[in-house]
Amino acid sequence: MTAACVLERLAGWVPPHRVTNDQLPDSWGVTDAWVRSRTGIGSRHRVEPDIATSDLAIEAAGRVLGDDRAVDTVILATSTPDHPIPATAPALADRLGLGPVAAFDVSAVCSGFVYALATAAGWIAAGLSERILLVAADVYSTLLDPEDRSAGIVFGDGAGAVLLRRGEPGEPGALLGFDLGTDGANADLITVPAGGARHRATGQVAADGDHHFRMHGSEVYKHAVMNMSGSVKGLLTRLGWRIEDVDRFIGHQANARILSSVCERIGLPRQKCVGNLASVGNTGAASIPLALAQAHNEGLLQAGQRVVLTGFGGGLTWGSTALIWPDLHQGPALHS
Repeated sequence: MTAACVLERLAGWVPPHRVTNDQLPDSWGVTDAWVRSRTGIGSRHRVEPDIATSDLAIEAAGRVLGDDRAVDTVILATSTPDHPIPATAPALADRLGLGPVAAFDVSAVCSGFVYALATAAGWIAAGLSERILLVAADVYSTLLDPEDRSAGIVFGDGAGAVLLRRGEPGEPGALLGFDLGTDGANADLITVPAGGARHRATGQVAADGDHHFRMHGSEVYKHAVMNMSGSVKGLLTRLGWRIEDVDRFIGHQANARILSSVCERIGLPRQKCVGNLASVGNTGAASIPLALAQAHNEGLLQAGQRVVLTGFGGGLTWGSTALIWPDLHQGPALHS
């Protein structure tokens, strides 16, 4: 029987600097009511100068590990690595004192956590790992154009971490299956145009703003709703679950309108959809584990519940997974 990838612990961390809607730049011409009505976001957390992705990642990782260092693999899901080369995960493993373990990054933008879970499940099934530290961390504030209010009102910084172990397919916490997909024909809908090999190969000087994050919001909305909904439906069919069987749904915390539309399209009552968008905004790959950590803190996740996770991000990428929620036997999981 193939071994399962089982959730053992989780933790989340957001930097202490909180930016409310009332503290957004005056030049953007927005109000708290305006931002909330369009995004569902009331505040977001931002890093201080000189803080990078690995600094957030080590905060979440340290909280999920405690004094436990029995880990043989580190996976970091991020689209804001400390450097283009090398990957950030090896430095994270070193800072945690884990020794010469396998360590690598997964880049699938806001779908990164689900893609990294699938990668971890594959490593465990193949016998390559017994216990995996998976961290999802992004500092989108380092990519934002200070003049672009459409992205500036949405994105925050944060990190979430889970500890995964080899286990039995039928036990609580085991990842039960995946639905993953991409649409590279629409890669330009979410992008940072400059800084990579494609831009460098042209030999051209980057235009003003090309190192900043760019997103075509209305088109992204349509693709996010369609692909997240389709991914959840595909996963449920694969598992033999009905939508009525789902107790909790945690989608990528991108925008309240997107999440409401996904729940409506799949026929899931809104009260089963939990998240933390209002308090932290869109934290990229970290959004799902951060939402899980807060839901755990608030008692919204109970042992035995059927939980579905789904993400959508640049690439375009999307993915879903499901598990029976375990009894984690841990205290508060979200910290700042």
